[in-house]
Amino acid sequence: MSSRTSRGLAYEPLPCEDIDIACAEGDLDNDITLQDTNYDDFPDRQRVEQNLLRKVDLRMSILVLIYILNYIDRNNAAAARLRGFEDDLHLEGQQFNTILSILYVGYTLMQVPSNMYLNKIGRPSLYLPACMAIWGLISILTGTTRGFLGAVCTRFFLGFVEAAFFPGALFLLSKWYKRRELGQRTAILSCGIMISNAFGSLLASAILDNMDGVMGLAAWRWLFYIEGSMTICVAICAIFILPDFPTTTTSCSWLTAEEQALAQLRMEEDVGADDEIECSKGGESGLKQAFSDWKVWWLALAMTLLNVLLSFNAFFPTLSATLGYSSTVSLLLCSPPWVFATCVAFWMSRHSDATGERFGHIAIPLLVGIAGFMMAMATMNTAIRYLSLFLMAQSYTSFVVYWAWASNSIPRPVSKRAVALAFINAFSSLGNIAGSYVWPKSWGPSYWNSYAICIGSGALCIVMSWIFRRHLVQLNREIEARKIEEGVEDVTYLL
Repeated sequence: MSSRTSRGLAYEPLPCEDIDIACAEGDLDNDITLQDTNYDDFPDRQRVEQNLLRKVDLRMSILVLIYILNYIDRNNAAAARLRGFEDDLHLEGQQFNTILSILYVGYTLMQVPSNMYLNKIGRPSLYLPACMAIWGLISILTGTTRGFLGAVCTRFFLGFVEAAFFPGALFLLSKWYKRRELGQRTAILSCGIMISNAFGSLLASAILDNMDGVMGLAAWRWLFYIEGSMTICVAICAIFILPDFPTTTTSCSWLTAEEQALAQLRMEEDVGADDEIECSKGGESGLKQAFSDWKVWWLALAMTLLNVLLSFNAFFPTLSATLGYSSTVSLLLCSPPWVFATCVAFWMSRHSDATGERFGHIAIPLLVGIAGFMMAMATMNTAIRYLSLFLMAQSYTSFVVYWAWASNSIPRPVSKRAVALAFINAFSSLGNIAGSYVWPKSWGPSYWNSYAICIGSGALCIVMSWIFRRHLVQLNREIEARKIEEGVEDVTYLL
């Protein structure tokens, strides 16, 4: 069997039974097609690659819409709080905070099993929309609750099902894009959080102002009904739009055979053949490899601290309300800071990809966000506190770049990356759980203690990121030394 060569690296095609994903039922014809393709024969590679990326980008764009709805369904309780949610459910003390935090318990439990299952079946075009439709239904059911227990149950299962999306989307992106292309695409996906905060507030304001009393129902119940129904409609559309993995895409009408072959070759060039054509040892192997790599644990802990800092997101309408305006105006004032944050995140992520640098693009937004917290702590002046919301919101840029860094730092094998991304997101959800209790009403309206906790978490995250960067610098030096002494090719880590 002839070898496949690209950029001086020779890859020996493996027999079908040794291929982890491509040999799933129904994929044999696809594998034969790829073996018959001459990987050296891309006379017009630039044009083919441009067409491939354009097509993939168009289909992946629906992930942004899904993520927007994911966060709208997750955070709509904060908007409902302004229009009677607590009073109608007779919530007392920390019960509202518990309703917020319980979502992340289910969210944490499901992510690793979900990504392992996604890696096994290789069909994100079916799996992710199915999960989306279910969480849309659960969101609708939240509007029917009559007390604390019902709200806790629906929020728990909402997080349980929503857990499939973000790590699954990151894994899907990492299967189509090279590492230097991944930062921008991850940023575009993660911008869904900020867009949902910006326009979710506008949508919530419109529903809460116009639906109160319709059919005898409170406006906050209509908020869950309408937004959950939107989610289900988009889920149905996503089945026909989302792509599967390059190795599991069969009978593909939207890619030519040449484009599909190039899609797989690009991944081999970026991280090596073993990533995309992996002699599988099963999901247990990926689990063991991920949990035995200290980098995975380190990134998970750093992301946990980052999520504590970003906990203000779930309470953004509450912080906006401290400016002293009506609930409608408070919701409208939430949008401009997140529009600004979206622009900053998009530009910074593109610059991070172009320079191949991650740490600085994480640390700078965090420092600016810390400055925003300090401004809010220092005064109750309306203008200064509103400006501080802009600085806080842009700190989400660090979250965007961090996920690109995590994907880059665990490039292979594919089963390990699937588990690692899910575990990092799951473990870091502990920061969301803790963050749900960082903003009690008793600390308002100044929330001085809350801001202090966020500042401490951000500072620790920066220190951990700097230590991680120093380790990657050392690994790169070792890789360069092996290249010179032994001619061994390996992945260079982005710093």
